[in-house]
Amino acid sequence: MSQQGYVATPPYSQSQPGIGLSPPHYGHYGDPSHALSPPGVMKSAGPLGAAAPGAMLPPGPPPSGPHQFGQNGAHASGHPPQSEPGSVALRWAGGLSRTGSSQPGTAPPGQGPPGPPLPSTFQSPPRPAQPSALQPGPQLLPPPPTTLNGPGAPALPPAYRQDGLLGPASTQFQPPPPPGQGPGAGYPPQQAGSGPQMAGPQLSYPGGFPGGPAQMAGPPPPQKKLDPDSIPSPIQVIESDRATRGGQVYTTNTRGQVPPLVTTDCMIQDQGNASPRYIRCTTYCFPCTADMAKQSQIPLAAVIKPFATIPSDETPLFLVNHGENGPVRCNRCKAYMCPFMQFIDGGRRFQCGFCSCVSDVPPFYFQHLDHIGRRLDHYEKPELSLGSYEYVATLDYCRKNKPPNPPAFIFMIDVSYSNVKNGLVKLICEELKTVLEKLPKEEQEETSAVRVGFITYNKVLHFFNVKSNLAQPQMMVVTDVGEVFVPLLDGFLVSYQESQSVIHNLLDQIPEMFADSNENETVFAPVIQAGMEALKAADCPGKLFIFHSSLPTAEAPGKLKNRDDKKLVNTDKEKMLFQPQTHVYDALAKDCVAHGCSVTLFLFPSQHADVASLGLVPLLTGGTLYKYSNFQMHLDSQQFLNDLRNDIEKKIGFDAIMRVRTSTGFRATDFFGGIVMNNTTDVEMAAVDCDKAVTVEFKHDDKLSEDSGALIQCAVLYTTLGGQRRLRIHNLGLSCSSQLGDLYKSCETDALVNFFAKSAFKAVLHQPLKVIREILVSQTAHMLACYRKNCASPSAASQLILPDSMKVLPVYMNCLLKNCVLLSRPETPTDERAFQRQLVLTMGVADSQLFFYPQLLPIHTLDVKSSAPPAAVRCSESRLSEEGIFLLADGLSMFLWLGVSSPPELIQGIFNVPSLAHVNTDTTLLPELGSPHSRRLRRAMSAVQHRSPYAMKLTIVKQREPPEAGFRQLLVEDKGPQGGASYVDFLCCVHKEICQLLN
Repeated sequence: MSQQGYVATPPYSQSQPGIGLSPPHYGHYGDPSHALSPPGVMKSAGPLGAAAPGAMLPPGPPPSGPHQFGQNGAHASGHPPQSEPGSVALRWAGGLSRTGSSQPGTAPPGQGPPGPPLPSTFQSPPRPAQPSALQPGPQLLPPPPTTLNGPGAPALPPAYRQDGLLGPASTQFQPPPPPGQGPGAGYPPQQAGSGPQMAGPQLSYPGGFPGGPAQMAGPPPPQKKLDPDSIPSPIQVIESDRATRGGQVYTTNTRGQVPPLVTTDCMIQDQGNASPRYIRCTTYCFPCTADMAKQSQIPLAAVIKPFATIPSDETPLFLVNHGENGPVRCNRCKAYMCPFMQFIDGGRRFQCGFCSCVSDVPPFYFQHLDHIGRRLDHYEKPELSLGSYEYVATLDYCRKNKPPNPPAFIFMIDVSYSNVKNGLVKLICEELKTVLEKLPKEEQEETSAVRVGFITYNKVLHFFNVKSNLAQPQMMVVTDVGEVFVPLLDGFLVSYQESQSVIHNLLDQIPEMFADSNENETVFAPVIQAGMEALKAADCPGKLFIFHSSLPTAEAPGKLKNRDDKKLVNTDKEKMLFQPQTHVYDALAKDCVAHGCSVTLFLFPSQHADVASLGLVPLLTGGTLYKYSNFQMHLDSQQFLNDLRNDIEKKIGFDAIMRVRTSTGFRATDFFGGIVMNNTTDVEMAAVDCDKAVTVEFKHDDKLSEDSGALIQCAVLYTTLGGQRRLRIHNLGLSCSSQLGDLYKSCETDALVNFFAKSAFKAVLHQPLKVIREILVSQTAHMLACYRKNCASPSAASQLILPDSMKVLPVYMNCLLKNCVLLSRPETPTDERAFQRQLVLTMGVADSQLFFYPQLLPIHTLDVKSSAPPAAVRCSESRLSEEGIFLLADGLSMFLWLGVSSPPELIQGIFNVPSLAHVNTDTTLLPELGSPHSRRLRRAMSAVQHRSPYAMKLTIVKQREPPEAGFRQLLVEDKGPQGGASYVDFLCCVHKEICQLLN
């Protein structure tokens, strides 16, 4: 594309240290010692000010002054700047029109005091005064003449995805000149060569706009509220994608095709590439060279969810069984037979799509070719025509060359004093009777092959013999917690169906058995060790369900002390809060993975329990951590029971090894998730369930070809619930291009945020949080500056131009920066930060999308005659109304917010009470009423809950009452109650960074 003399620097092909540009730190957080701002990035952005996006500029020349020119003065002629079709352009003027006071040290009303200045990345230069308020409002201008639309074509409607389904669009946002003044008026006089002399408030992250007095002549002008509709809206992007692609069939037969968003419901038909439910990429078009990748700063990554749940109306994976011959593979790279293999020589040989090696076709697999060189049985064999399928593995793929045993579940209950007294032990035992009836099984089997065992513990461990021929269960106590051993083999792991009466007898007795116990100290690491030893002795993989409530302070390996030190927050030692206290848990986790032992932990802490240490084993073994702080039986039991039921019934594979193969020219280099790696290629997982994802980053090691594209094959070897060894294969073909524009068009913002979150949360173990925040902002600016420089038409420097596919990247990145893991606030519990960090590391794209940008539904707009859920609104206080009722959910928690003037008929229909004053906010369950409003609200809540693997506890909050603080924390477009910039502030900040890079 012709740049017509458009000039922008710096040369992106040159690496800049410390900001993720130069190997080996591209896409990551540099070296642990990197604690200072990188050179060349933190300097002042020059005379460019940040202003209200979304203002309108009437026809005519732009105002004179430092803001009217592009990098080379290309727009001095007065034509409004235009951007590349498929971009969004935000126009920024010399001042920022904001709501509220501009007095020294004050923040806008309702946003709390300004936060302390943070990294210099976020500092803006002084801005010239704006003589009068901007008039907000979007304006659509026609796109520039192109070969597509010709000169003078009418404006096209905005497009939110650039994938061939929607036409290109360009949206311009421009401020008007001040009323009563012509272009060029209104800017203060400047001394020669001095630049602007006005001292304006400084933009700092995350506090907003603190600063000294604005040195203006005369009284400050009246200020008007920004129009939030003038900046890109995640809700609009989501709704637009649903409107164009929702309810349709998405076929995977096209290489490099960008799939519908994770928030769009559609049917996916496998026609040669894996469903996006299994693999989603940060971009579906890889750059041909490493230099291009370095220049764009877009990470090349795939989020792989190998056991993703498939809707009932989609075809489940086919199982291929070649008997003793096993799967057909490439002789050199060992890639499995897939649609990327090319048959030659009349079908007697095949050429590997990954390494180009030619291998002989085994005699049992031979088939003739048709007139276009395709096998006659192409559509009969899943491995030749589908992107995802399974193979039955041969004995070569089994440990010790013998078939594995079916897995076992071991339930381990903390019976310390507090758990018995508050009724938790009784609740668990009662519920186990129910959930054991629903043990997962193979689809074709009548009963589950999973065996079960039971252990209770406090300072010592109690094993139970529940053999079917016993009249009463037998207890054996292990007091040596330093060297744990399994006191019995026969009768410990049993079939639930055979031993049901003995097991029920045991579960009835456990609460009574420990009713008089005064033991408050507990062990933890020996409990896991005991479970692993039991699985090892039974020679089977399995899963431990541990119900635990306190810091393990009893004398034993893994003993912990309380280290919840708020003084470490905002210091270089803050990273210690995320690290395990002792190496015992790391070593234990690796042992568990080696023996196929996964750990799921249900934690009920009433005070600090050191989640960073206790949660490490569930994280690394493919298990899950569920946390119920200050558990109260009447409020929290339903949430816990739902989590337990869901976890036991999950689709899961055990004792898994995953390998990701790629075609020539690039390779997998970094892996994020609940995994252990003992070498550079094999990803080991004690278990992998339907909610766990592994994010894989790729780097170039040679040039990629536009003709052959980039191919990825993910192979997971695992043991099924029935004890069969299988291989699950997912294949995906991506496009390659030597044009940066193609790379940006194919980006997937939700997958990008998943990658950035995981790489940042991994880095918090080694890097200061300030540095990580700076690098996230810097990399966001780099990606957008590269687009501005190389892909967009020349435009005024005061415009922020966003690629269509990434126009909501800034708001999502700001949500990530405001997460409690990266935001250092002493009031946030250390355990909560460690919990959220571990949680995100295993999330798939749909889960991270909801987590970082919660769903806000206006319940008062529900149409009781329609089954459709209400359309979501943006996560901002400006969308709330005193007459409204709103449901807000982020995948972990759910809030029902009641405005002070909520309609009495709605309150009656939902709560069965006459007015808002009568609503009991202590309850976590809504009454089941027959009213239309009640039924519709429950249906909406069920739909939101369906999006999350965690049971969300409902909190009812009334407007202007103290519990509202937790609700407001999730209004992520606003300035955070505990710090963090608003969306508008962050957009200003990113714009400054981009201008620095282009200058």
